[in-house]
Amino acid sequence: MDKIVLIIIIANVIVSLKGFDDVIFFDKYKFQIGPIVNKEWVRMLTSGFLHVDFYHLLFNMLTLYFFADGVIAEFGIINFLIMYFLSLLGGSALSYYYHQRDFFYSAVGASGAVSGILFASILLYPFDSLYFMFIPIPIPAIVVGIGYLLYSVFGMKNQWGNIGHAAHLGGAATGLILSIVMEPSLLFTHTLYVVILAIPLLMLFVFRKKINL
Repeated sequence: MDKIVLIIIIANVIVSLKGFDDVIFFDKYKFQIGPIVNKEWVRMLTSGFLHVDFYHLLFNMLTLYFFADGVIAEFGIINFLIMYFLSLLGGSALSYYYHQRDFFYSAVGASGAVSGILFASILLYPFDSLYFMFIPIPIPAIVVGIGYLLYSVFGMKNQWGNIGHAAHLGGAATGLILSIVMEPSLLFTHTLYVVILAIPLLMLFVFRKKINL
């Protein structure tokens, strides 16, 4: 594991553990529409280092651990860091746009940043096999990506669960766009996969009124 990834994981663990035990600290730095409207923009970033509980933290950090190396190998550590933090902010930005009329809406987690890295990896290695504990067969990364994006789009529409679907989509879209910016040849070598992964994201704009965007 790259030492920079280790530092990011350690930072998430330290800040999250602090938030678990300190409600005032948690409330001060979580993503919440009301304070952000009042110019507390730092929450767009700091919320990405807080988590609801240990399992939320573990899931995000494990996902980052498994997919970071491939992205770093392709783009380099500087571009990885740019992608991580811009995906975090991209997730926060879409969450803000979608929930801007709900001043009490709040969220935490590295999901936007991690989604950006995850989808960059899926675009780079679309047929890597992914495994899930409850499914005994390998699933191509591109299939997992499509399912994840569709679930997030309809999760936004139907308000499924206590999950920041908008942050997932914003982070994923940022990761995909930055992958192409950082390596334009992907538009020609992975054209089909770019189109396939873009379809659920385009649904956000085509059906934005029905999704209440």
